[in-house]
Amino acid sequence: MEHLYSSITEFLLLAFADTRELQLLHFWLFLGISLAALLGNGLIITAIACDHHLHTPMYFFLLNLSLLDLGSISTTLPKAMANSLLDTMAISFQGCAAQLFFFLFFISAEFSLLTIMSYDCYVAICKPLHYGTLLGSRASCVHMAAAAWGTGFLWAVLHTANTFSLPLCQSNTLVQFFCEIPHILKLSCSHSYLREVGFIVVSACLGFGCFVFIVVSYVQILRAVLRIPSEQGWHKAFSTCLPHLAVVSLFISTGMLAYLKPRSISSPTLDLVVSFLYSVVPPAVNPLIYSMRNQELKDALRKLRTRWICSGQCLKAEVFFQT
Repeated sequence: MEHLYSSITEFLLLAFADTRELQLLHFWLFLGISLAALLGNGLIITAIACDHHLHTPMYFFLLNLSLLDLGSISTTLPKAMANSLLDTMAISFQGCAAQLFFFLFFISAEFSLLTIMSYDCYVAICKPLHYGTLLGSRASCVHMAAAAWGTGFLWAVLHTANTFSLPLCQSNTLVQFFCEIPHILKLSCSHSYLREVGFIVVSACLGFGCFVFIVVSYVQILRAVLRIPSEQGWHKAFSTCLPHLAVVSLFISTGMLAYLKPRSISSPTLDLVVSFLYSVVPPAVNPLIYSMRNQELKDALRKLRTRWICSGQCLKAEVFFQT
C-alpha cells in the first residue's frame, strides 16, 4: 500500500460550527478566555517578580506554573481562533507538528511541576523545621524547576518524533480543535502506531506514579493540618493546598481520559469536551484560584496596582509642569 505520509501537506481540524454566526461566537469566546489567562498569569508573574517578599520556593514554583500555563494555552487557542475567524479548518503539516511538540512540552512540564509543588507543600506543612534544608536554597529550587522543564522537553521530543514518523494513509482530518496524539494515531495505516501507544502507556504509568505521590503527600498534609490547634492555621493550609489539589485532579483525570479512553466510547463531542477541560480550563482558572485564595499574593497585587496608580499620577504631574 502506498503511504501518504510524504504527500500530506496539511491537516483539517474540527470546525466548531457550520454557521458563520456561531463561528464568530466561538472566536470571541476563545479570545475572552485567552485574554483572561494572559492577564491573570501575567499579573501573577509580575507580582512575584516585583515583590521581594514573594521570592520564596512556593512562589518561585507558582511563577513557573504561570509561565507554563501561558505557553500551553497560547499553543492551542490562537489557531482555533484564527480558523473560526477566517472560516477555515486547515493547519500545515509543520504547524501541526510544532503545535503538538509545544503542547506536549508545556503540559508535561506542568505536570512535573505540579508534583514538585505538592512536595513543597508537604515539606512546608509536615516538616517545617527541615524546609530550609530541603527547599530553602535558591539552587535547589532552580534545579527542581529545570528538571520539570527538561522532563517536558524530553517527552515532547520522544512523542512528537515517534508520532510523525508513522505512515499516515487514512485521511488528513483530525476530529479535534488542535493536533492531539490519539487523533493522529487514528490516521495511521500500519501497526507501527502500537509503538506510540506503548509510549503513551509508559507515560501514563509514570503519570499515575506522580499522582500517587501527590495523593500520599496530601494525605500527610491533611493529617498534619488536623493536628493544628488554631483555626487560622487550618484556613491557611487548606486555602493553599486544596486549590492545588483541585487543579491537579482536573488536569490528571481529564488528561488520562483523553489519551487512554477506548475508541468504543469515543465521540467528537466527548473528545472535544475532555480535551478542552485539560488543555484550556486549568491555564485559565489557575490564576483565579491562586490569587483569590492567597492573601500574600493579593497584597502583592494590591501594592502593584498602587504603584502603577502612583506612577501614572507622577507622570501626569510631570507633563503638567513641563507644559
